[in-house]
Amino acid sequence: MAGIVRFGVSLEKGLLDKFDRLMRRKGYGNRSKALADIVREKLIVQEWAEGKEVVGTITMIYNHHQRELTSRLLDIQHHYYTEILSSQHIHLDQCNCLEVVVVRGVPGKIKALADQLGACRGVKHLQVTMSSTGKGIE
Repeated sequence: MAGIVRFGVSLEKGLLDKFDRLMRRKGYGNRSKALADIVREKLIVQEWAEGKEVVGTITMIYNHHQRELTSRLLDIQHHYYTEILSSQHIHLDQCNCLEVVVVRGVPGKIKALADQLGACRGVKHLQVTMSSTGKGIE
């Protein structure tokens, strides 16, 4: 196990018990893997805060019957064509659509894109999922 470092961690018993229950619910076989994933998650948040190149998704649900909404969403996305890697459009029912936009770039531009999309009348929900290019995390 080259590159692996063992270290001790002190936690209050109650907090450790909650961590162990969470770990079991999520299917982790050991604390090390669970802790490593938590550290990676924090590193990704830091990458976004520092403005490094990141990847992620913008997921939105909208009413496609809203007048000119589809056209507006497309216009906004075309303005950010360098940040958008792909998108997928799913018809949920007669009125509602789910769109997932895969993005890559600096966090400020991705957030601006998400804000503009979310501000459109007829967009019912929008969520940005942050991830990493993998360069800054092990």
